[in-house]
Amino acid sequence: MKIAVSGKGGTGKTTFSALISLALAEKGEHVIAIDADSNANLAYALGVSEPEKIVPLSDMNDLIEERTGAEKGKYGVYFKMNPKVDDIPDKYHVEAGGVKLLTMGSVTAAGGGCVCPEYVLIKNLVAHMLLNRNDTLILDMEAGLEHFGRGVTASVDVLIIIVNPDVVSTVTAARVKDLAKDLGIKNILAIGNRVQNEDDRNFIKERTDAEVVGFIPFISQFNDLQRKGQNVFTPEVKTDIELIMKHLEEIKNG
Repeated sequence: MKIAVSGKGGTGKTTFSALISLALAEKGEHVIAIDADSNANLAYALGVSEPEKIVPLSDMNDLIEERTGAEKGKYGVYFKMNPKVDDIPDKYHVEAGGVKLLTMGSVTAAGGGCVCPEYVLIKNLVAHMLLNRNDTLILDMEAGLEHFGRGVTASVDVLIIIVNPDVVSTVTAARVKDLAKDLGIKNILAIGNRVQNEDDRNFIKERTDAEVVGFIPFISQFNDLQRKGQNVFTPEVKTDIELIMKHLEEIKNG
C-alpha cells in the first residue's frame, strides 16, 4: 500500500507515520518511510542512529547535478526532466526498526511554470516509488499535497489525516480532505491523536469531516524516547495501531 499522512503542523503526524511504519515492518512488510515534510523529523521518531547526520536528498548537490545535469537552485538552464531515480531508494536510505527511511528535504517550485533541478529529482523519485515499486510506502507529508503533482498524488491508496481534539486541527483536516478529493485520492481517513478521554474522542468524531478509524492516546514519554534515540513504538499504543491496521487491510483487500 501507499499511505500518505497529513494534517496541521504539530498534530503528531510524524509520530503516527513512525508508529504505522514500525508496526507494518514488525508484521513483515517491506516498508519505506518517506519524510516529505520540510521540517524533517521522522528519523528521530523511528529511532534512527545519529539522525542529525542525515543529509536530505534535496541537499545532495553532487547527486542532483549528476542526475539532472544542472546545479541545485539553478533556474533558466537546461536540465533533464526525467532523471534516473530507480536506484536512489536502495542507495540513499537509512534504516531503523526494519524501516528504510528516505529524507527528501525542502524543495520549492519556481514561479512562472519553471522548476529547479532538485524539485525535478524529488518529484520523479516520489512518482517512481508510488507507481513502480511494490514496497509499502508511508509518506509523512505537509498539509499541502499538491506539490508532487495531481497524477502522482492520485496514486496514493490512502490518505490519513491526523487530528487533535482542538478546533484549528479539525478545520485544517477539512481543508486537507477537500484538497485530497480534488487530487483524486479515493480513501481518506482520520486518526484522532493525543486523546486523553472520551470527551476528546467525541469532539474529534463530531468535528472531523472524514471517517475516524482510530485514536492514539496522549503519551508524554514520546519526547523522552526520541531524546534517548529510541523509537516511539511503545506497548501502550500497539493495540490502537493494530486496530488502525485492520482498517488499512480491509482497504487493501478491496
